[in-house]
Amino acid sequence: MADGNSPRPHIAFVGAGNMATSIIGGLLESGHPAAYISAADPVPTRLEQLRKLGPIKIQDDNAAAAMDADVVIMAVKPQVMAEALKSVAKTVRERNAVVISIAAGVTIESMHTRLGPETAIVRCMPNTPALLQCGASALFANDNCSRKQREYADMILSAVGITCWVDAEQALDAVTALSGSGPAYFFLFMEAMVDAGTQLGLERNVATTLAMQTGLGAARMAIESDHSLTELRGRVSSRGGTTIEAIKSFERDELPSIVARAMHAAADRAAEMARDMG
Repeated sequence: MADGNSPRPHIAFVGAGNMATSIIGGLLESGHPAAYISAADPVPTRLEQLRKLGPIKIQDDNAAAAMDADVVIMAVKPQVMAEALKSVAKTVRERNAVVISIAAGVTIESMHTRLGPETAIVRCMPNTPALLQCGASALFANDNCSRKQREYADMILSAVGITCWVDAEQALDAVTALSGSGPAYFFLFMEAMVDAGTQLGLERNVATTLAMQTGLGAARMAIESDHSLTELRGRVSSRGGTTIEAIKSFERDELPSIVARAMHAAADRAAEMARDMG
């Protein structure tokens, strides 16, 4: 387990794509020692990118990377998860390491078939703003996880944004539909605002700048204010003004129902992917 003189866990990453690179960068910025981080990936260019972050241990062999690990983070695509789990299973069991999966659609049950039923596993659904260390990650831990292992998982994902814990693994399908896929919804909405702005006569670069900054400002107000989202909307939507007319148009077109149908479709697909992965 972690060094007796330090509460810092040894963390191994299996897979060194964008999300793994972002988490490693966040850990280093938060003060986690590079000597306590290792990573493996079959693609040399990905390992070279990691080398630029600091003197972490990089490998092309999964088992070697996990050799001293207290935490093994599976940061591979769902399609190759089974083989990747098999490569570290022996080491995970010997180390009694906690496995954190950030792959969508790979259930704890399916991971247990490769790692063994006693393995401590945390499933995590991060989102792409983690690349900027302002992500939102939801986590679920199985009953094999100790309090310390849950703390490790929370510490690691907190390095790239906020964390929330859910009480049921199935809740991760809803998380996928909300925050996992959510950035794309906001991009789509901003695209629509930009297009409408140009139709109203703005230059596209001006409309783009205003839409993006408005999205950022609205999110910051929502996070930093003590008022609810409904109250904040009401403060902008004065009776007889311009905003209320736009809100009425959204309501006539049943915007809440449109969003709900879209998120249900995403959640259904997440559940379907889990079934397909077996």
